[in-house]
Amino acid sequence: MSGPLAWRNVLSQPSGAIGVTLVVGHVALALLSPLILPHDPIAQSADLILQAPSLSHPFGTDRLGRDILSRVMLGGREAMLIATLATLIAMIWGTAVGLLLALIGGRTDTYVMRIIDALSSIPGILIVMIFVAALGVGPVALIPILGYSYGLSVVYIARAAALDFVARDFVLAAQARGHARTTILIREILPNVRDALAVQGAMQWSWLLLGIASLSFLGLGVAPPTPDWGLMIADARGVMQTAPWAVLWRMAMLSSLIVGVNLAADAFAKALGVDRQMRTGAA
Repeated sequence: MSGPLAWRNVLSQPSGAIGVTLVVGHVALALLSPLILPHDPIAQSADLILQAPSLSHPFGTDRLGRDILSRVMLGGREAMLIATLATLIAMIWGTAVGLLLALIGGRTDTYVMRIIDALSSIPGILIVMIFVAALGVGPVALIPILGYSYGLSVVYIARAAALDFVARDFVLAAQARGHARTTILIREILPNVRDALAVQGAMQWSWLLLGIASLSFLGLGVAPPTPDWGLMIADARGVMQTAPWAVLWRMAMLSSLIVGVNLAADAFAKALGVDRQMRTGAA
C-alpha cells in the first residue's frame, strides 16, 4: 500500500486519528517547548515549594519550588531522543541479522538463533545495570545498550517475516542468477517485509519510551536536574498524598504519549494488513 493511501486509512480510523494527533502533539511540544517555556525549568525557590496550581504556575510547583508546567513540557525531549536513536540501532542490526538468517537457513540459522535465545533470556534491566555501572548514567551509555537489548526481539520479527518469502520463486530466481545475498536481501526480501518492520519499529519506540521512563524512575536513566518524566515521577512519589499535582501531570503526559504511539501503530498495522501478533519465528 502506498504511503499516502496508508495515511488516509489510518486517519479515517478514530483510534488512528487520536493516536497520530497525540504523537504529533508530543513531538511538536518537544521541539518547540524551549521557545515557549513560562519559567526556568531548573530554577529553585524556597518560597514556592509545593504550591498548588495557580495562574502563575498552572501545574503547581515541586518540592524544590520548580515550575511543574515548564518541567513537564521539557520532560519528554530527552526520552524521545534516546528512544529514537536506540530504535534506529535496534531496527538496523536486528533486521539485518534476522533477514540474513532467514536467507541462509540451515545450521547457521539454528545455531545463531540458539545464541539469540540465550541472550534474550537475560533480563534487560540486568544488562542495563551492568553497563550503567561501568559507563555511568546518561544518553551515551543508554542508547547503545537499549539498541542492543531491544534489537533482539527485532531479530525474531524480521526472521519470521522473511521466512515467508525466502522460498518463493522470485528469491530462488535471484539466487539462480548468482545475485549476492546482500542484493537479494535489499531488492527482493526487504521490500516485502517493510510494512511489518515499520509497525515493529513504532512498537519498539513505544516500549523504549516506557523502558527509559522506568530506568529514570530507578535512577539508571537520565541524570538530574534534567527534566524527565520518569525521574520527576520518582522525585515526587513521596508527596503524592499531600501534593498530587506534583506527580499526576507527569504521569498523564507519559501515558498519553504511550497510548498515542500504540493507537497509531495499531491503526497502521490494520491499514497495511500487518498482523502484530506474528509469530516470533521460533526455530
